[in-house]
Amino acid sequence: MKKLLLLCTFAVLHLQTNSGILYPKVSSTRELLSLDGLWRFSLVQYNDSNWTAYSLIKASKTDNDVDVELMPVPASYNDISTNPKVRDHVGNVTYERNFIVPGTWEGKRVWLRFGSVCYSAVVYVNGEPVLSHEIGHLPFGGEISSFLNFDEENNITVFVNNILTNTTVPQGDLAELVSGRVKQEYPFDFFNYAGIDRPVFLYTTPSTYIDDITLNTTIDGTTGIVNFQVAVEGNSSYTSRITIIDQEGRGVATNEKTLNGKIAIPDVNLWWPYLMHDNPGYQYKFRVELLDDSSKVIDKYDQLFGVRELSWDNTTFKINGKNIYIRGFGRHEDSDIRGKGLDLPLVIRDYNLIKWIGANCYRTSHYPYAEEIMDLADSEGIMIIDEVPAVDTNYFSDGLLENHKTSLTELVRRDKNRPSVIMWSAANEPSTAQPSASDYYKDVITHAKSLDQTRPVTVVNNVEAEDDYSGEFLDILSMNRYDAWYDHGGDFDIVLPKIVAGAQAWHERHNKPVLVTEYGADTLEGYHSLPAFIWSEEYQNEYMSAYFQAFDKLRKEGWFIGEMIWNFADFKTSQTYMRVGGNKKGLFTRQRQPKASAHFMRKRYWTLANLLDNATLPEDLSERFVYEDPEIKDEL
Repeated sequence: MKKLLLLCTFAVLHLQTNSGILYPKVSSTRELLSLDGLWRFSLVQYNDSNWTAYSLIKASKTDNDVDVELMPVPASYNDISTNPKVRDHVGNVTYERNFIVPGTWEGKRVWLRFGSVCYSAVVYVNGEPVLSHEIGHLPFGGEISSFLNFDEENNITVFVNNILTNTTVPQGDLAELVSGRVKQEYPFDFFNYAGIDRPVFLYTTPSTYIDDITLNTTIDGTTGIVNFQVAVEGNSSYTSRITIIDQEGRGVATNEKTLNGKIAIPDVNLWWPYLMHDNPGYQYKFRVELLDDSSKVIDKYDQLFGVRELSWDNTTFKINGKNIYIRGFGRHEDSDIRGKGLDLPLVIRDYNLIKWIGANCYRTSHYPYAEEIMDLADSEGIMIIDEVPAVDTNYFSDGLLENHKTSLTELVRRDKNRPSVIMWSAANEPSTAQPSASDYYKDVITHAKSLDQTRPVTVVNNVEAEDDYSGEFLDILSMNRYDAWYDHGGDFDIVLPKIVAGAQAWHERHNKPVLVTEYGADTLEGYHSLPAFIWSEEYQNEYMSAYFQAFDKLRKEGWFIGEMIWNFADFKTSQTYMRVGGNKKGLFTRQRQPKASAHFMRKRYWTLANLLDNATLPEDLSERFVYEDPEIKDEL
């Protein structure tokens, strides 16, 4: 394993990368080629200092220990094979395929981009190291023009390493069993899937190109103000043209003077969350064009964005001047067979269920989700609490801090223009009861705010307010609670007093809005018990009902801003006697079918949408389910 880690260190010296990470798009100046499909795959890294094309095939012919199989990209590799050695593998694996670059691309800049590789990657093209990256769930790329053969076959090899340590994000440990096998251990409660789990693209840009776009918006009456910065790389002389285009394809504003400034949109259509407006998720195109001396377009890129303004104080969180009450859940990128691999049919199914249940928000627990998933949040009006992969953080150190800050930098760089992203989450359930967490999270939150001051920052805590050392640095106080589950099983009568007291303690200590980001009970679909008993569907409903009463009492306080159940759907975990096939706290099964709790929650969320945002109830929703006094609507 030491050799594998040394290889990663060596490849960093050869890294070429662009400062921006704009999603690859075809335009009149850019072309795109997908490298998704079936790659050759092996658990054995064929360690040749002069890596050459077809090396996996060579290795399999000369070394009986090298097994080569086909592996789909994008996908996690763990659950695709029937071999437990693949599922539980620790260390490097090798991906490899061949591809042809069109001759028409010669003379252009050619870029290679990965949506995500978990956990780290070293990339070779035609035997030369070209890219490396650590921290999964985030994109990386770089120019590879000089390494390519045009109109001929090329080889790409990716060494994927899934080892987690005390300084990686997230953390983990390696343990040697009495059998001699090395096992990856980790504190978080979801399976450590690995592989090339998001799309891989080749794309072109001109020699002078648009490298990055940064947008933020404010509102002045009926006018939307777009503050923009556009970064350009290259040596060619150019002028610029910026055009704002509405959903009907009409240009509504232009700027031909600068790449750093502001532009006004009259009679603006605002971006609103789902069920807070009859036209949620409205987006414009921010079109940037670079022009040469003859007014010919050198480069062109369209960036979608929404006009909306967030504000928060000691008691409220608002969008476009209206109070937000979050109705949602934690989630996971997780499904049968493909693990955390991007699966577009599943993504669409999930959004259909999110809208069916009447939710308006979810947290990307516990890592950034695929850009294609985030695109739908933007267009459907689903609010996002965007979380870095720092889950169950402990053993605070300078090395961990640097990786943690890097994960925030890469997350904000990727998602800064998204209207759906309303909050950054810097960690989930870290050990903030340790005094050393104070300096650590002061640094982390200061770094987050240096990257973006237009959104609030939170840390999702599972410690009591009086024990915490992070809250003073946060804008929103997020708490996870499992009363009547991990302790006091079946004692539903403790939920209301404990949840209310816990939330009040957070607010009283820091005078900031409070949000419940997790609560939930494992439930085996089809298991029924009367009276309700732990793990039954009836237990999950009664558990939720007890929390609903606490939430409705807290809403009267004026500083309680939302409720998020754990979890949207069942998901896989490591093997433990606590889990039967994984974590079963989902409202939906892993196959995205509803438990009784999904129907129960639907009544809750839609009734809240009607009560707080005047949303029209679906015709098939005959019952309301909120413990509500008539005067609360006026108070909100």
